[in-house]
Amino acid sequence: MTANNEPKLFSEDIILENDSVLLRPLQEDDFQHLEHFVIEEPEIWKYSLMEISKPQDLKEYIRQAVENRKLEKEYPFIVFDKNKKQYAGSTRFYDIQLAYKYLQLGYTWYGKNFQGTYLNKNCKLLLLTFAFEKIGMERVEFRADNRNERSKKAMQSIGCVVEGISRNHLPTPEGGRRDSIILSIIKEEWFDSVKKNLLLKTNNNSIL
Repeated sequence: MTANNEPKLFSEDIILENDSVLLRPLQEDDFQHLEHFVIEEPEIWKYSLMEISKPQDLKEYIRQAVENRKLEKEYPFIVFDKNKKQYAGSTRFYDIQLAYKYLQLGYTWYGKNFQGTYLNKNCKLLLLTFAFEKIGMERVEFRADNRNERSKKAMQSIGCVVEGISRNHLPTPEGGRRDSIILSIIKEEWFDSVKKNLLLKTNNNSIL
């Protein structure tokens, strides 16, 4: 804790890792590690709030994320799969309200070869442990396009509780507006069951 009892976050380069994955702060030059996902796997951006159809779009996406860390709005990470020895994607903390002990976890995407593997469970275990146990969050919230069945299934499989649908919530790159599903994990749930279940699944390399 800092002198004013607020947890440190933006002032440190946070490295989170276990035997399977490593997360470190996203940097602008990480574009070189992620560019190929735009060129080779355009379908992974289907539900992105920002249009990403060419490498320059991804470069801007990363630039904005890094700038928002400087502004103390977000904390983006690049994800490295230690087993495959490859960069897999990105995720971040955002809407960070340290004074109210609340943040959102999202903007998560992985290349197709990393989807449905041990990767996401391990990332979420590291990120949630940091959020609840290192910087003292009371609530971690998740949101997604309500049409994104893969994302909804993944969030519920780690122990998120569905709270409802925010209708007509955000504009989409293709036009119109999306409904957003809202889920969360609160501190009591983390310590009562979610952490234990995630540990079991990561130890068993569950892909569900």
